[in-house]
Amino acid sequence: MAQQKTSEITLRIALDENRIPEQLTWSAQDGGIENEDAKAMLLSVWDSKNKESLKIDLWTKDMPVDEMKIFFHQTLVSLSDTFMKATQDEKMTATMKDFCEYFAEKMELK
Repeated sequence: MAQQKTSEITLRIALDENRIPEQLTWSAQDGGIENEDAKAMLLSVWDSKNKESLKIDLWTKDMPVDEMKIFFHQTLVSLSDTFMKATQDEKMTATMKDFCEYFAEKMELK
């Protein structure tokens, strides 16, 4: 049996006395990322046994609201692309992209 290669992604969160994130850093050695700063993160994993998604949403207390709106818009666009790759459902992907345009318009991002 061949030895399986593994890869590790590390998240480090510095918290204040009230357990509010002050600093987020992440590393992904295979991607050449080492202790890169981030202001926000959204992590979802699929629990196949319970058929549910589990998530961690964190942002630092100094994450500007205007940047959070852009972050959400870009995440929604990315999710649309991922949905297309995973399902090949062009009709629903187009609907999701339409919503992304609507979101950007309402948030005055465009």
